[in-house]
Amino acid sequence: MYIDAPLRGLPFADVADEARRLERMGFGALWSFETSRDPFLPLLQVALATDRLRLGTNIAVAFARTPFSMAMTAWDLQRASGGRLFLGLGTQVRAHVERRFSAEFEHPAARVTDYIRCLRAIWATFQTGAKPDYEGPFYRFKLMNEMFTGGPIEDPNIPVFLAGVNPRMARAAGEAADGFSVHPMHSPDYLREVVRPAIDEGAKTRGKTVEDLTLVTDCFIVQGDTESARSRSEERVRRQVALYASTPSYRAFLEFHGHAETGKQLSALMREGRVQEMPSLISDDLLSAVAVSEADGELADQIRARYAGDLVQRVLFYEPVPDDADEDSVRDFVNRARGQE
Repeated sequence: MYIDAPLRGLPFADVADEARRLERMGFGALWSFETSRDPFLPLLQVALATDRLRLGTNIAVAFARTPFSMAMTAWDLQRASGGRLFLGLGTQVRAHVERRFSAEFEHPAARVTDYIRCLRAIWATFQTGAKPDYEGPFYRFKLMNEMFTGGPIEDPNIPVFLAGVNPRMARAAGEAADGFSVHPMHSPDYLREVVRPAIDEGAKTRGKTVEDLTLVTDCFIVQGDTESARSRSEERVRRQVALYASTPSYRAFLEFHGHAETGKQLSALMREGRVQEMPSLISDDLLSAVAVSEADGELADQIRARYAGDLVQRVLFYEPVPDDADEDSVRDFVNRARGQE
């Protein structure tokens, strides 16, 4: 199991130093996000500044870009990094896709499956010069000339990860992707009983199983050297869980853990703008399902136990590594979480 880190929201001039720092600490990959910044721009600096650290998007919104524009950007990053890119895609939700990105959203699982297949057709043409001949239900790739091709690269096989939380998107990952980005709103039981079986169902449609895919998961962590520090950390996690749980997309997970009514109450509070009241609805039971806490013992041991049995292959910290973190201590933690004391 690899331990990965998120990229902090740094000035672009500082990204290279941050990437080298995290590589020295022993992290397996550095992931960027599509929130207030483009997820790809900082990854070029990561690629050029490091030798071993993998780099990925968690996530880039697929429908905000055409398959060809996504294929070209990923191809360039794969070339620049010497084959270290993880292309993590997500569908986002209807409101954002239609009203923020001005894009189509209908049938998101089927659409993103077609999107990934179109990406691979484009990359095949880049690498081999094959005549473009992809025609899917939502996307097509039929035209190319020498001026516009990305050309062959040394490592043409770019792993594509698909993000999701519900069974339908997990199945889509099994049908078309190389990996699945598990949302932090999960629990080990939800992974075992819902997510992994759905991935396996999709994978079997192409002669694979869930074991052929790589699962990377965000992990909420409540930490702090003192009780007051842990209390502040716990409050941050509760706020984030409440925001996620207020969105209907996460209702299936809440129902699995018997908190369907909590989701409805949170949605109502969000509609009314009563955001400050939302964290109080997150019970200790729900919090313990989605997070590990330093109050319960050594974090490295808890992470290793939480995902034991190859439940996932990569664990991504939800919060960035603090800029004042001691490198030796973090490196020791990463090794222990991986079981490499």
